[in-house]
Amino acid sequence: MLDMGMTLDWAQLVMDNEMAGMVKHVIRGIPVTDETLAVDVIHDIGPFGDFITHDHTRRHMKAIQSQPKLIDRRRRDFWLELGGTDLAHRAKEEAKYILKTHKPDPLPPGVASTLRSIVQSAEEELCIPKEKRRRRKS
Repeated sequence: MLDMGMTLDWAQLVMDNEMAGMVKHVIRGIPVTDETLAVDVIHDIGPFGDFITHDHTRRHMKAIQSQPKLIDRRRRDFWLELGGTDLAHRAKEEAKYILKTHKPDPLPPGVASTLRSIVQSAEEELCIPKEKRRRRKS
């Protein structure tokens, strides 16, 4: 367990973020309003009608269905034409892109020293020898 806590797969972290976003989307629920119920559209189209191509469906589909960035919902033949990359590959590429381009906001004053203090206390509590502790930038 300790070893697992010391390793990290950036691609897995990106995939976990994607899954968490999808879960959050589900938890928000489906809005039920006169507009989303579309009773008038159902009445106009009637039984066995074509709802998929209706303007109302196109307007509301992206809001109702989660829109993951990495999960590919295209048909297999089209996916293969585009290279057929799997989720792990796309997540690895996304992680590389994030690590290369992301510019985090600076920490507020005092936060870095507080974090250093917390880590130092934890290392002391865990009896980690000083020579094994990670070197930190001051």
